Amino acid sequence: MSDAPALPETVAAELPSATLSRTPHVIDTPEGLSAAIAELAGGSGPFGVDAERSSGFRYSARAYLIQVSRRGGGTHLIDPIAFDGLTDLGQLLATDEWILHAATQDLACLAEVGLVPTKLFDTELGSRLAGLPRVGLGTVVAELLGLHLAKEHSAADWSTRPIPQEWIVYAALDVELLPDLRDALASVLEAAGKTEIAEQEFAHLLTWKPAEPKADPWRRLSGLQSLTSPRHLAVARELWIARDHFAESIDLGPGRAIPDRAIVAAASRLPNSRGALAAIKEFSGRYSRRELARWWDAIERGLSTDDLPPMRVRGNGLSTPRNWKDRHPEAYARFVCVRESLSEIATSSSIPIENLALPEMIRRICFEPPAVFEPTAVATWLRDAGAREWQIELLHSELNDCFVRVAEDPTEFLTAAADTDD
Repeated sequence: MSDAPALPETVAAELPSATLSRTPHVIDTPEGLSAAIAELAGGSGPFGVDAERSSGFRYSARAYLIQVSRRGGGTHLIDPIAFDGLTDLGQLLATDEWILHAATQDLACLAEVGLVPTKLFDTELGSRLAGLPRVGLGTVVAELLGLHLAKEHSAADWSTRPIPQEWIVYAALDVELLPDLRDALASVLEAAGKTEIAEQEFAHLLTWKPAEPKADPWRRLSGLQSLTSPRHLAVARELWIARDHFAESIDLGPGRAIPDRAIVAAASRLPNSRGALAAIKEFSGRYSRRELARWWDAIERGLSTDDLPPMRVRGNGLSTPRNWKDRHPEAYARFVCVRESLSEIATSSSIPIENLALPEMIRRICFEPPAVFEPTAVATWLRDAGAREWQIELLHSELNDCFVRVAEDPTEFLTAAADTDD
């Protein structure tokens, strides 16, 4: 296990820059795709896989470039927009392990085109489990491979066609280094006795699904807290819905249609005419003017509706533990004790607390613990909640000890601990 500090930018800049074995071209024809699949099939070992989206530029979260690399099979950049699907490629990739960095960022858009892993190795998650202090791809490549990996195009608009040559080099390097990085990280995990832990986590990733959309997504508008009445919120809601429908119809990032600040400014002023809306200085972008009638219709709906949203909504989950102290003191005491135990386990194992157990799981077991305080009961509770066996092994006895101690005397935890965030 490596406990070296993160490399400063000045040090990383002095490392030799990563270079390509060859510069690939973007594949956008059936013939090119067939040739790439054949070359990959002739290689050996796991596949490095990556995808580039156009977050913020486009409404959709689809992949606009897919990169695949394999030892002896070359590095290939595929334009998924040029194909109805990538079933043949998916069949080949299903024959061996995938290597991804931060897999949950890409699994959904890859599945959309028929690419689904049967086994994977996540170098970002593996870096966390190994205890590396920073887990970004560039930093991990620098620490484990001794190479400087430029990241200046990570936020580019990958729907751009043709894709600029310097972006192609960037995208190819991102995936070509993954097989070497995987082997180096596997050695670190093996030396730390964490291979089994990593394998359980990677297997669990195969079951990952995107989170369900939250209710009232318009409430995530930046600056919404400045609005002071349900009527203001109604106008903001209708503008958000109109923007979302418009952005989806032209596959444009919603913030590029009209920014949040324009919606909040209009909702706060409640303009009484289209002209008054046009006079709001924040409402001055290209689509603000071009689609002014659309936005004014939305404002009229917000001004006339009887469906006024409440100023605050209760979440479906538990409140933060700091709110339990008066109304649920024993649950709060359990949380304080468990928090201290988790911190000690995280330090001794060099695994971040958030990887030991999901915060929501910890809140839930502290608020609604097993009926009987006994280690096997806690282990069963954790297993039913989706914890992996390595997590259960590390945590169940410590959590049970906390529950027993609090049941005997919660006072020490109620008086000694300061209020805590979740």
